[in-house]
Amino acid sequence: MQANLQTRLLAEALGTALLLATVIGSGIMGERLAGGNIAIALLGNTIATGAILVVLILIFGPVSGAHFNPAVSLAFAGRGELPWRECGAYIAVQTVAAIAGVWSAHVMFELPVLQISEKIRFGGAQWFSEFVATAGLMLTIYGCVARTPQFVPFAVGLYITAAYWFTASTSFANPAVTFARSLSNTFAGIAPSGVAPFIVAQIIGMIGASLLAIMLWPQEKKN
Repeated sequence: MQANLQTRLLAEALGTALLLATVIGSGIMGERLAGGNIAIALLGNTIATGAILVVLILIFGPVSGAHFNPAVSLAFAGRGELPWRECGAYIAVQTVAAIAGVWSAHVMFELPVLQISEKIRFGGAQWFSEFVATAGLMLTIYGCVARTPQFVPFAVGLYITAAYWFTASTSFANPAVTFARSLSNTFAGIAPSGVAPFIVAQIIGMIGASLLAIMLWPQEKKN
């Protein structure tokens, strides 16, 4: 039995907030402990993010689908698997919760809660990276849902772990995450100037992957 909308939104809020607390918090911790070695800091950030995704999808997936990502919600609304009205609610909750997660990380590390990132992530290579990162994430989800849905948590966690390293942007692949990270002037932040192009690239990547998925994994017609 599917949970009611309020319960699903609570799951989306908790999952998205915990995801952002992990992304920002592990970035801060990694940078503090790495002694100036950016590769080590990024590795710490990567492992924590991939690991928490597995956990969050396992615990919240049965409740809300564990989207934690407006691109995912839009994709499933486009496939008719999430009503558009509920999609709007999902996206609103994901965005607010992402900001709350960023702020909670700041509190845990005794940093000013209100910040604006100064970390520049701008340019064609960064935008193409976000296109690739998001398209790959969506293909990972579509492929697993079609054939091995029980492995979605592990596949998503592993994909993001890899994409942190094979994309120049370190794979944001999530509009809510992108916006929220602009509110943290820490290791994982992004300057506001980079937010809109990242989100546009992410949405284009989601659309491209959705079109490919129609050919690769045709949906069965529902009676």
